[in-house]
Amino acid sequence: MLRKSGAYIVICVSALMGWTSTIAVAEHAGVSMTTGSITSQPIGHYEFCKQFSHECSVRSKRKNAPRVTSYGWDVVQKVNSTVNNNVAPLTDWELHGREEVWSYPGIAGDCEDYVLLKRQMLIEKGFAPSDLLITVVRKPDGEGHAVLTLRTSKGDYVLDNLSSQVKLWTETPYKYLKRQASFHTGRWVNIENGNPIVVGSLR
Repeated sequence: MLRKSGAYIVICVSALMGWTSTIAVAEHAGVSMTTGSITSQPIGHYEFCKQFSHECSVRSKRKNAPRVTSYGWDVVQKVNSTVNNNVAPLTDWELHGREEVWSYPGIAGDCEDYVLLKRQMLIEKGFAPSDLLITVVRKPDGEGHAVLTLRTSKGDYVLDNLSSQVKLWTETPYKYLKRQASFHTGRWVNIENGNPIVVGSLR
C-alpha cells in the first residue's frame, strides 16, 4: 500500500489479429494517459532498484503503443487473475514491519508486489517493458495505490489487484498521479490528464 503523499504483440502473433477477447475494447480508440515531465521516483521503487538494478536501467526508443492480439489479451487476463487469486493481500507492516517495501511476493504481498509480479510474468511472455508501467494512483478515499498500466493502440489498460477485470484506465475510480517512463524503467513521469472523470483535463 502506498502512503498518501512481444510474443503477444501483433507482429509476433500475426495469425491472431483482432480484438475478440474477454476484455471489453474501448469504444473510442487511443484513450491514453498524457504524460509530462520527469518527476520523483517512489521511495519503494528506489529501494527496489538498488536490489534489482538491471530492472531499472532498461532504455527504450520512444514508439507508438502496440496493437495486442486476442491471444495476447487472453494472456493478460490470465496473468491478472492468476496473481490476484494466488497472492494474499497483506500490508508492508504485516509482511516486513515497515512501509514502502516493494518486492516480488510469495504467497502474500501488497499492491506494488502484485504489480511487480504481473509485470515480470508478462515480460516473460513477450510483452515489452516499455509497455508495462508501474503506476501510482489515488483511490476515492484518498489512499495511495499502485496498478500496472498496459500501453496498447486502443488505449491504456489497468491490471489491478482490487479488480478481477482488466479495464481501460478511464473506467476505473482512480486519480492517476505518475508512472514509470516508457523510455526508461528507472525514471518516472507525471500524468497530466490523471482525473478519469474529465479525461484530457490538466490536474
